[in-house]
Amino acid sequence: MVRNEYAIEARKSANTGMPLDFLLTRDDDIERASRSLKAMSHPLRLKILCTLGDREVSVQDIVSHVGTSQSNISQHLAILRDKGILTCRKDANRVYYRVGDPGTLRLLGMMREIFCARD
Repeated sequence: MVRNEYAIEARKSANTGMPLDFLLTRDDDIERASRSLKAMSHPLRLKILCTLGDREVSVQDIVSHVGTSQSNISQHLAILRDKGILTCRKDANRVYYRVGDPGTLRLLGMMREIFCARD
């Protein structure tokens, strides 16, 4: 039996009227999305990502903004880096991080629109 990875027909959602063809249907895409979302799901890691935004920030500045120990921040940065979400560079005795995945930046923007109330 040959499996069709695109088995979902182009139809519209009953709730939103949006086409359903934007859904993830390939197993490798679902796995990659799941790994990224799992890495971002911890509140501290999400706060780190929001602190970085589209900027490059030193570990010391991340620690100051997030408000926890450097060792704790370093553990969470390593997880995000290992999942390919962050990139880093060293300059003398400082390490700088940035979000290296454009899709993650777009996702953070969408989360801000959806979850952050604007008065």
